[in-house]
Amino acid sequence: MPKLKTHKGAAKRFKKTGSGKFVRAKAFKQHILTSKPRSRKRGLKGTVVVSPADHAKLRLMLPNS
Repeated sequence: MPKLKTHKGAAKRFKKTGSGKFVRAKAFKQHILTSKPRSRKRGLKGTVVVSPADHAKLRLMLPNS
């Protein structure tokens, strides 16, 4: 079997935690922030754990992480 290559787009967007889960940044906090309430922008800070439905896909895209 050939080696699996890392999907570079996914590598930039997802990180693996110590327990093997994947974390991602939240969406909608890149631009046009003046029209969004402060509380919503605060809620978009930080990272969240990726949905379990996407774990299998991410495991294939990030084999060495």
